[in-house]
Amino acid sequence: MREFLLVFLVAAATTYLLTVIARELAIRTGAVAAVRDRDVHAEPIPYLGGVAMLGGLVAAYVVAQHLPFLSQSDPFVFRDAGSVLIAGALICAVGVLDDIFDINALTKLGGQVLAAGLLVVFEVKFYFFPGGADSQFILTNEEGALLTVLLVVTTVNAVNMVDGLDGLASGVVGIGAAAFFLFCYQLSDFNGVTLATTGALLSAALAGACAGFLPHNFHPARLFMGDSGSMLIGLVMSASALTLTGQFDGSEISFGAEGSSPGWAVLLPLLLPVSLLIVPMTDLLLAVVRRTRAGRSPFAPDKEHLHHRLLEIGHSQRRAVFIMWLWAALISFGAVLVSLYSGVVIAVVMVLATALVIALTFLLPRMPTPHLMGAPLPGEPEDSDAAPTL
Repeated sequence: MREFLLVFLVAAATTYLLTVIARELAIRTGAVAAVRDRDVHAEPIPYLGGVAMLGGLVAAYVVAQHLPFLSQSDPFVFRDAGSVLIAGALICAVGVLDDIFDINALTKLGGQVLAAGLLVVFEVKFYFFPGGADSQFILTNEEGALLTVLLVVTTVNAVNMVDGLDGLASGVVGIGAAAFFLFCYQLSDFNGVTLATTGALLSAALAGACAGFLPHNFHPARLFMGDSGSMLIGLVMSASALTLTGQFDGSEISFGAEGSSPGWAVLLPLLLPVSLLIVPMTDLLLAVVRRTRAGRSPFAPDKEHLHHRLLEIGHSQRRAVFIMWLWAALISFGAVLVSLYSGVVIAVVMVLATALVIALTFLLPRMPTPHLMGAPLPGEPEDSDAAPTL
């Protein structure tokens, strides 16, 4: 655990420091977000935060290779992690081109498919689905490749679409990465295998990169991650999940602390990546339905995402981001806890946490705002006879 914590800290510190360089680079190259009708920022903000995040991931990878425990792990751990970083560098480069030159959606989609295809070439892909009763469903090469590309491209676009408020995407993915690290770590422990897995290494580094970027990106943001960042962290998040089916035997895998699990838990290697990003993926699905019903392209931008709706019902930008973080944490950590543990305590905690998040989402904006004695209520005119303030 201590070495994974060091990986997290190295990724966070490196990303935090490189963000200053990325901001200067963005200004010099003209990679600046202009103010558009659908945006919530009021002044141009530089892009290219993804370059700093890629640097943080690479630094964590290099340091991990020299740590006593992780350096003794199976060769495929760093081989697969390196493959993910190569694909991540490719998709980050596509994002940089978009941040500078604003390339069209079809070209970006081609870059996403190419990066996902590179993962398949490097054998980072789906291999099987657990079938329950000590069985597994083995995928053919074509089936594994198709599902891999579908998962990666969907996740990349989901993260890209949720990146609409300062700190939102980095917080949601960082929370999902932390939850996925817990899942990988505990899953290895329950099954009596090495704790050094690619999924744990990548998710620890990804959580660190998001944490290091967040101080520069939280409202008011000094730098945006841009497509270079949103597509990068989306790919690394989905690829972390893909590595599980290449490093565990689906016919022998155990999900519970007691060596048993509910029947639906055998689908978790497939369902968990989706649950970790259910907030951005829900936003993506609603956006596609909304735009196609209006006769527009699914990639046509608008100002009706979930975070925009939170602003409309009365939340401030910071509070809207915080609430989206809470939903991400509830769903991702809830999925992990329910899959790994059982009992009344877990059920009660989940019910109470859900009720709290719902209350904060829908009731908090409707609560009356306290005001000073004698001060006019919102909407009331001020007293014109009042003495002037010196």
